[in-house]
Amino acid sequence: MKKQSQPLKKRKHRRRFLMLFLGGILMAFSGFLLAIHLSDPPSLEVKQTTILYTHTGDILGQHTYGQNRSWVPLSEISPYIIQGTLAIEDQNFYTHHGFDYKRIFAALLVDLRHMSKVQGASTITQQYARNLYLTHEKTWKRKLKEAYYTLRLEVKYDKDTLLEGYLNTIYYGHGMYGVEAASLHYFGKSAKDLTLSEAAYLIGIPKNPSLYTPIEQPEAANKRKAVVLYAMEKKNLITANEKKEALAQVYVPKQITKTKHPNDFAPYFQDMVMKEAAKILHVSTEEISKYGLRIYTTLDRNIQENLEHVAKQQMPNNSEVQLAIMSMDPKTGAVKGLIGGKDYATSPFNRATQAKRQPGSTIKPILYYAALENGFTPATTMKSTDTAFTLEHEQTVYRPANFNHAYADDFITMALAMAVSDNIYAVKTHLSLGMDTLVQTAKKMGIQSEMQAVPSLALGSSPTSMSEMLNAYALLANGGKTVQPTYIQTIVSHDGKLLYSKQTEKKQTQILNPQNAFLTTHMMTGMFDSSLNGYMRVTGDSIAHLLTRPYAGKSGSTDTDAWMIGFTPSLLTGVWIGYDRDHLLDKPTEKLLARNIWIDIMEKSLAYTPIETFEPPKGVTGAWIDPKTGQLATDACPQRRFVYFKTQDVPTTICNSHPELPKQKQTEPNKSWLTPWKKWFPF
Repeated sequence: MKKQSQPLKKRKHRRRFLMLFLGGILMAFSGFLLAIHLSDPPSLEVKQTTILYTHTGDILGQHTYGQNRSWVPLSEISPYIIQGTLAIEDQNFYTHHGFDYKRIFAALLVDLRHMSKVQGASTITQQYARNLYLTHEKTWKRKLKEAYYTLRLEVKYDKDTLLEGYLNTIYYGHGMYGVEAASLHYFGKSAKDLTLSEAAYLIGIPKNPSLYTPIEQPEAANKRKAVVLYAMEKKNLITANEKKEALAQVYVPKQITKTKHPNDFAPYFQDMVMKEAAKILHVSTEEISKYGLRIYTTLDRNIQENLEHVAKQQMPNNSEVQLAIMSMDPKTGAVKGLIGGKDYATSPFNRATQAKRQPGSTIKPILYYAALENGFTPATTMKSTDTAFTLEHEQTVYRPANFNHAYADDFITMALAMAVSDNIYAVKTHLSLGMDTLVQTAKKMGIQSEMQAVPSLALGSSPTSMSEMLNAYALLANGGKTVQPTYIQTIVSHDGKLLYSKQTEKKQTQILNPQNAFLTTHMMTGMFDSSLNGYMRVTGDSIAHLLTRPYAGKSGSTDTDAWMIGFTPSLLTGVWIGYDRDHLLDKPTEKLLARNIWIDIMEKSLAYTPIETFEPPKGVTGAWIDPKTGQLATDACPQRRFVYFKTQDVPTTICNSHPELPKQKQTEPNKSWLTPWKKWFPF
């Protein structure tokens, strides 16, 4: 037998090698496809814009983490956008498996004809893969990765999911990612409401966002828009008349809503929302910014606007004096408005929640509530006179003073002491209760700041925050039920899942005695009763004439701080005025600012709401008393006030302490002092 020739052997070897090589490639490719099928689906997660809403559903602000994006499902996108995008970007999207080979070949011929890359052939899936996982560098390594992720996406997800993802990730210029963000930016409307003309503008942008943006390049944008419309007509997606009408509609720049909902509205409030959301979901605030959440807040736009308007109107421009204002619903703790300083851009430090300042006499309602819990009544009397207090086992003497060193030099009731803010009465009460009593009561009412059990604590010497003080006052206003300042009602994920609802939390529990909470609240209305002016004026005398409804409140001041906190049954507001560097409040006008701002805000915010009264709970009875003696008032008493007591504590002794007038039995007292209050008190 003849041996095979050498060339024939070589040919057989080459054939065998080629078959093995091709078989190896086929096996490798089969293994590659099998690996893709067996692998987990690639993540479709992208950074999305988190949107904050007011309590009525208006957009409050948008928070992004590098990319401004709002995810919407296909059902919430205009059919014009969907059809036009497919017509111009990927006509065979629903039939190919990630790569359009006919289009690739056609693009290659065009590129060879022009000897440069002039036509792209990337499918929507390829572009989506690039947006999700890759950069836009033009290298073979990137192209291979793109092919790998394209195949994985096609194998693991259906076409509608891929198209939805593409439309929500593609870049539309001006920092807008996704069709919803772009639609809001360019046209001030949701993507589902776009007209054919508007949709065509947006569809044309992604090819070259810097060239085809209608804001900066209207002529180029119009030409690109025409290309889109012609492609849609060619695919019988629109009629010739529809194309003609859309071509005639020109983009109007004034429709842009870039500043419709600026983040500089209520910026301190927005900061608190982001912090609270991060705490609720156990993530960082940075992560909150990229999850595409819909956060429905407690903010009342009308109240917030009142806060900002009044602050701008009344705060001096040529001064470094700062302020903090906070309004909330005392029944729920929902914060309705917040200002943490004069200018957020200059100082984002939130003086309402972060700063701790001496509260001054605003601590006294908490002290007097503690006194009521320990056997005192609104008619309990102590002497108001210049007093030096020496504590047992201590060598120092504490000598507080009343404002302008004014003293009654006689006995006065707790009700009167609250109205005129008598410091001597407060310190005597504090010491008689034991100094730890006020510390524990304050903690019980939500004040977590450390408090020193010292005599001056009765006058607000231990610093605390505005937020904590409003927490305590809310308990008095709502009858003693647990409450905490909150900024969020609900949190919804980008795909509509409810992540958090305030309503799902546990119900409020009774923290305070409702009778004592009401008695304290009613005593706090005395600061506006100018008929009680005597050795000192009631602390709300300067604004009493501005009241159009019943309020309970308490002002407070130190050398460096001025406070005013007050409420109706449905709205609680606190105002603080001071300097960041503990500069003295030495101008009389600065001392009055807190009260003036407070009454202006309350009156404006409640102007169109029904007048509310503080309703006494069961077990409480009212009586006319002499505010100095605490005894039942008669016509002979120069001053009288209607005061509530626990029913068993109502005084029974008729006042006979005015020898200059005939002594007589109690009769119905003259109620002229109630004007204009008498319309709210049917007594």
